[in-house]
Parts: sequence; C-alpha cells; structure tokens
Amino acid sequence: MATITLHNLTFSYPEAVAPILDQVNLTFASGQFTLLTGPSGTGKSTLLKLMTGLLSLPANQGSISFNQTDLTAIVPTDRAAQVALMFQNPNQQFAMDTVENELIFALENRQLPPQQIPQRLTAALDFVGISHLRHRHLNHLSGGEKQKVALAVIVAMDSDVILLDEPFASVDPTARASLLRRLVRLRDEAGKTIILADHDLTDYEPLIDNVVRITAEHTLAIVPQVQQPALFQAFNQRVSTHTTWPTPTSGTPLFQLKQVTLQQAQHQLLEPTDLTIYQHQTTLITGPNGSGKSTLFEALVRLQTYSGQLTYLGKDIQKLKRKAYARQVALLFQDAETQFLNITVAEELAQCQKYAYGDYFTPAHIDAALQQLNLAGHQDQVIYTLSEGQKKKLQILLMLIMQSPVLLLDEPLKGLDLASINALVQLLKTTLAATQQTLIIISHQLTGLTPLIDCHLRFDQHQLQYQEAF
Repeated sequence: MATITLHNLTFSYPEAVAPILDQVNLTFASGQFTLLTGPSGTGKSTLLKLMTGLLSLPANQGSISFNQTDLTAIVPTDRAAQVALMFQNPNQQFAMDTVENELIFALENRQLPPQQIPQRLTAALDFVGISHLRHRHLNHLSGGEKQKVALAVIVAMDSDVILLDEPFASVDPTARASLLRRLVRLRDEAGKTIILADHDLTDYEPLIDNVVRITAEHTLAIVPQVQQPALFQAFNQRVSTHTTWPTPTSGTPLFQLKQVTLQQAQHQLLEPTDLTIYQHQTTLITGPNGSGKSTLFEALVRLQTYSGQLTYLGKDIQKLKRKAYARQVALLFQDAETQFLNITVAEELAQCQKYAYGDYFTPAHIDAALQQLNLAGHQDQVIYTLSEGQKKKLQILLMLIMQSPVLLLDEPLKGLDLASINALVQLLKTTLAATQQTLIIISHQLTGLTPLIDCHLRFDQHQLQYQEAF
C-alpha cells in the first residue's frame, strides 16, 4: 500500500508560455480509488507520467513521494514495485508480438522468478477476462482488446499504485462496467491505490472514493462530495430510453453487402450477410470489442480481404480504380497518430487544404473550426506533443477538410471531454448540412453523439443487423 504526495509540483514543456502544472499540492491516500478529470490538454497524462518517473521533474520544481520516500530516491528498477502506468494508447506500450509474450516480458522485467511467471500470467488474464486472447497476436486485436491486454499487464505487475490513462476509451459498455468492478476489487481486496484519468464519467459515481479535477489555474482540486452528483449527471445515461432509430427502407443505396463474410486470421467475424447502407444518412455501428467493426471499415476501403461482393453506388469496389475510390470513401483511423504525415499542425492543415476534394473549408472556416475545437494557437506545435484528445480533434478536422463524399469514423470520440464532444458534434452537423457527406460511425461512447444519428447497426455474434434501439 502506498500514499502519494505531490508538494509544490510545477512542470512546463519546452517553449510553453505557461506551466501545464503549477504549484500542485495534494495527497492521494493509500488504498483509495481516485478519478482524475479535466479538459483535453490540461495535463492529466503529464501528471501520471511524472508520477512514474517517465517524465523527469526538474530540480527545484517540487517533489513527488511514495510513503514519504522521494520518487527520485527510488532506484528505477524498484519503481515498478511501487507504481505502474497504463498508457492512453496501448500501442505505445507494447513491446512483443503476442499477448502471452507481452505479459512474460513485463514480468521478466519485474525480475519475477521464472517458475512464478506462468501462474501470475494466467491469473492476470483470468482477472481481466481475456484468457481467450492469450495466444493472439497484438496487431490482430481490436482497440478495446488491446486496452484490456494493457490492463492485464498492469494487474500482473502487482504494483502498489496503479495509474490508468483513459483505460476504457475503446472498450464496449458491458466490458467497461465489468473492468471497473475488477478495479474496485484490486482496491478492496489487494489494497491498491488507484488513480484513473477519464473524460467519460459513466459508471464511476458509486465506485470511486474521490474526484480530483485539474483547474484553470493548472493545479489540482478535490471535488467536494456535494458537487459530484452534478458532475456525473451528464453521463448517468448514455442513451435516452426514448431514443430509437428507424430501420431505413428507402433511399439511394451507398454500400451493398452481398453474402459478405469477414475473417481475422483464423477467427470468423461476419457470417454471410446481405445488407444495404444508404447515402446521406449518418449510421452508427455498435458492438462488443473484437466483433469485427473496424475490420468491416477496412473492408469498405479495400484494406481488408473479404468474401462475397461489396458494391459502392452499385459498382463492385474491386473493379473501381483504387485512387478514384479513395477520393470517394475515406477512413478515420481509431489511432489518430497513424493518420498524420507531417510534423506541425499548420503543415497538416496546409496539406489537407491543398488536396481537398471540395471548397467548403475556406481559411476562414478552418480558423473558426480551430476556435470551436479549442485548437486555436496550436498551429506551430509539433503534432506529437498534443494531448490524445487534441490529436483526435485535429484528425477529425483534417478529414472533414478533405471533404470526401463518404467518411468512415472509427471511435471519433476517443479521449474527448464532454465539451469537446459537444463542439465536435456541432461542427459535424454544420459540415453535413453544407457538404451532404455521408457518415458511418463506430463508437462505444454515445454521450452527446446520439443527436447526429439517423440509423443504427449492431455487430454482434457474427451478425450485422439494423436495430431500432441501442
């Protein structure tokens, strides 16, 4: 068990005009579960990295201590026994090829005796509920499955303090609720101190001990108990019980699946399916992690093999010229970093303007969108120094500027706070009204998104079908 104390902690990034954290004083009590909140880009990930020593705290800029021992006095090889961090993007954390090898690698680095590794590994996979993924290749897993593997690694390491950065951003609602209960068990049964940063506050209210918010003054403040219900209220119900989406029966067919099947390695994802997705409608696709949603998107843009026939506006996509088809149908990747080609925000914006397929996004429209998404003033910033939420907002704006007739959005709300979600949905509404684009959206996070949706597809148990409710 460990108590973490932050004393006069101040941290600035090079060339930043102001500290991202300024004179922070706070104690995280041993054996408690703390929820850390705050808008995108305000320093949550920075704080967690400082608490693990992944970012070095400059001299005379305060201190971080574990059970009254300064973090800098703990030998790096011993820190893993004290604290472990689950990254916001698990791809940045993995070092091996398979799930099993990833856990073995982590435990070997913890210098666990070899004879103890199999039992610890199996227990961690069982605890998270992913024993069936043990021998899978990491690059064959969905985003949500990767997040579960990263959590299993943290569980296996058995550190006193567990830090988690947006651990459920790509996890389906059922799995999210289950994993949260397991974290509570780690607190209650193993005495772990847990600090979890998240924007989506669904399901936390009855489980956590404290809520800590990053303030506009770049410090930390405990949210008083009386103020917490209002904070959670916006997330208490992901979708209104009155929300229904009609099954489309008319319109211009955009995509038609004719006896289409999907497979990932040896795993069948979609049984032979006939289905029509219509033009000028915003279609939501939901389903459990690993069901095949992202694989479907990859098939629609010809990045994934499939059986059967896929047509776009009545033409077999395999018979269309690749470059011409790519101008028609664009895919927003789940991981924002994989979509960037340049170094700075301004360079990415300039490239998209140069190759855009329409002229709706004038320089004035782009400046307004940057303001709307709270990205103004970041044009000269290196993209990879943005927060994950800022990267996601930039990625979506870039894809909108390109103005492809069809845009497939894979987890577009990943890593976004509620204010950013509302701003993004409003930007999408305005853009759709002007450009008549067709959107197809995969999302586990539905808070704030439902006003944009016209119809709903559910991908589950190898089936893809329209459903009127979530």
